[in-house]
Amino acid sequence: MKLYSTLLIFVCVLVISCKEAKKIDETKINKEKESVELSNNTPKISSNEVDTSNMVHFDGGTIKIGSETGGVNEKPVFEMEIAPFYLDKNLVTVAEFREFVLEANYVTEADKFGDSGVYSFEQGNWSLMPGANWEYPLGRDKPKAIDNHPVTHVSWNDAKAYAGWKGKRLPTEFEWEFAAKNGENSINKYAWGNEPVINGKYMANVWQGDNIQDSEAKDGFLLTSPVGTFGASKSGLYDMGGNVWQWCENYHKPYPFNDKLAPQDPNVRSTRGGSFMFDEALENSYTTTFRAQNSKDTSLFNMGFRCAK
Repeated sequence: MKLYSTLLIFVCVLVISCKEAKKIDETKINKEKESVELSNNTPKISSNEVDTSNMVHFDGGTIKIGSETGGVNEKPVFEMEIAPFYLDKNLVTVAEFREFVLEANYVTEADKFGDSGVYSFEQGNWSLMPGANWEYPLGRDKPKAIDNHPVTHVSWNDAKAYAGWKGKRLPTEFEWEFAAKNGENSINKYAWGNEPVINGKYMANVWQGDNIQDSEAKDGFLLTSPVGTFGASKSGLYDMGGNVWQWCENYHKPYPFNDKLAPQDPNVRSTRGGSFMFDEALENSYTTTFRAQNSKDTSLFNMGFRCAK
């Protein structure tokens, strides 16, 4: 069952990469609170032990969520009150995740299933690569993941488990958008401005080309890049666009008063930020408002996360 369900995700959502999300009617999304669950019963650190020195604190406030010029799942724009929160400056790295795996004796879902989603540029297709996991992102016969790169091949459940182990949690997609907009009602398209390339310099690790066959790495990276390579946003966050998709805490639902989409799948969660890999939305996938989705047990070579508190 896992093989068929995951392949459907690849064909219908991931390769075409995050089409318009399935949704249900919801008019009070800003009042909804979801519990922070731990996967695999990993130990949780007391909140007063949490080191926030590598996190950015946001005071919260009222912000406009969504975009009237974006996809149907980004509409309509609505106001939401965001409570104060912290967000990691960086994506969780391979080295940080290794510490978790070793200390908590954690087994990822990719390791349980025995495979994970990889796109082969040589073969030109997506597949469930046997043995691919957080340590071997391209399979066991390829080099290990680099310590200072973002960890990949982690499911939502894996990301939740890591966050709980750190005494943190995953951000909601609304907190993520608030942070990407630098805590203000910015009209900028991206966390850094309005163009993916400024003065000839790429501002994020993004895909170049109009289709999945184009694999030219003009930004210097075909796959993931070291976290923080492309500089910080105004608020001090790195990789708030490109590099890897980022898991969010909440179910993927339609925005208030959006009745144009199908009911949600309760096993699907929101992802934000885009990645190094081709997406049907092209440069729009890196915007502050673009919404994507995936099933909780899916793991891919272009999906990671950061933590909130």
